[in-house]
Amino acid sequence: MNNVKKVAENENFTAVDLGKLSLLPETANGKAFLKEITKATGTEISLSVLPARTDLPIFHSHKQNEETYIILSGKGKFQVDDQCFDISEGSIVRVAPTGVRGMTNTSDEQMVYIVIQSKEKSLEQYSMEDGVLLEVTPLW
Repeated sequence: MNNVKKVAENENFTAVDLGKLSLLPETANGKAFLKEITKATGTEISLSVLPARTDLPIFHSHKQNEETYIILSGKGKFQVDDQCFDISEGSIVRVAPTGVRGMTNTSDEQMVYIVIQSKEKSLEQYSMEDGVLLEVTPLW
């Protein structure tokens, strides 16, 4: 993606700015994959924009990765296997690798959503179990 601006980076982090999410359809076919540009090693995260009254172009499943969809704006329908349900801003849907998934934007506004993909059953520690509290002087 040509519009990605690197904000800061060292051996412990990579920070980038994608710009206005509403411009994603013009710059990245409606989807921005972040693994490569953030140098992630355990997840693939994508930011997507689905235009008004548009279906996600494919139904799909995965071999080993689950996906979590986080709807940031818009509304529509989400289908997993033989179940279909409403989604809107604030909806979160986790789909196991073998779940056949697809979605549609049923509104007159674009739908903006995040998809987080990671290997199923790979999370061993999270949140406070993995966190280490430190005394640090803020730089701001």
